[in-house]
Amino acid sequence: MKSNEQTYRVILSGGGTGGHIYPAISIAKEFHKRNPNAAILFVGAKDKMEMQKVPQAGFDIKGLWIAGLQRKLTLKNALFPIKLVWSLLHSVFIILKFKPNVAIGTGGFASGAVIKMASLMGVPTLVQEQNSYPGITNKLLGKKANLVCVAYPNLEKFFPKGIVKLTGNPVRADLISLSENNAEAKLHFKLDANKKTILVLGGSLGARRINQLIEKELPFFEDNSIQLVWQCGKLYKDDYFKYNSASVVVLDFIDRMDLAYSAADFIISRSGASSVSELCLVGKPIVFIPSPNVAEDHQTKNAQAIASNNGAILIKESELESEFKKQMESLFTDVSLQNKLSDNCKKMGLPNATSDIVDAVEEILKQNK
Repeated sequence: MKSNEQTYRVILSGGGTGGHIYPAISIAKEFHKRNPNAAILFVGAKDKMEMQKVPQAGFDIKGLWIAGLQRKLTLKNALFPIKLVWSLLHSVFIILKFKPNVAIGTGGFASGAVIKMASLMGVPTLVQEQNSYPGITNKLLGKKANLVCVAYPNLEKFFPKGIVKLTGNPVRADLISLSENNAEAKLHFKLDANKKTILVLGGSLGARRINQLIEKELPFFEDNSIQLVWQCGKLYKDDYFKYNSASVVVLDFIDRMDLAYSAADFIISRSGASSVSELCLVGKPIVFIPSPNVAEDHQTKNAQAIASNNGAILIKESELESEFKKQMESLFTDVSLQNKLSDNCKKMGLPNATSDIVDAVEEILKQNK
């Protein structure tokens, strides 16, 4: 659907984490590619990573004075009502000035304020829910949205009838055409082409419990002739860079994730929404170790959605001592299990998510012209 001659005005809002920001940026880029004359404005939370990442991607952004509620009693929680009212009023000002034709929310508290006010002011809204269990913000916004794009089936029970569309989560374009040249990718990381490789992912900041686990099990991997590409995260590089060796590559950040995925024979990862969507497209045998420290236990629910369809192995942090070695030994030796996990995981991948979401945005614009 091409609409290049039309000058649309689009607000996108989502932030706080990469899982909210990068899908919004992917949607913006695809919409702008189809509609070069479109005016696109992001709205995020001041002092959060979107205030840097969005301008780096080439888009304008306005910041709201908003933050989520903390899990314990703090001064920040006492300020929350004031921040919320201020953000709602500021959102009204932004909407009146920008005059959007559509507003798109990808999650986070900033998106809650601006998408709520856009809806009340008669602006068509689209909500993109990345997780297998919707967060509080998106459940509230979905009640008045024109459409809710979801990444997992069977989410109709959380939203009004007839507005849910299964699209998947936007992922990086380089993963859709992922190289299958495992040997070449291993060469990039200076790995042994004849050894099996585990890619360990704890996110850009790192995952303390996964790092502790990998450190403890280094002799186990060596005994099984397994080499590692280990993303320890920037918070932990000083603790773990000492383990770099011929068979252990420790990195705080991986620039070429496409090559890291290609080099991997197995993957150990957290199960944030964006990570799960990427890994389904990659289609390698995955062991998910969800973070238990996220709102509404989203990561466990995301991992269960894949594991319940025999697309991954799920090990909770509380079960690592008893289950990790046993599950990994089974995975290393059982080729039929490896193939089953890969095949079922790939079936759950939705590579056209960004395009499908922008199709939906353009349909909303067409209906509300």
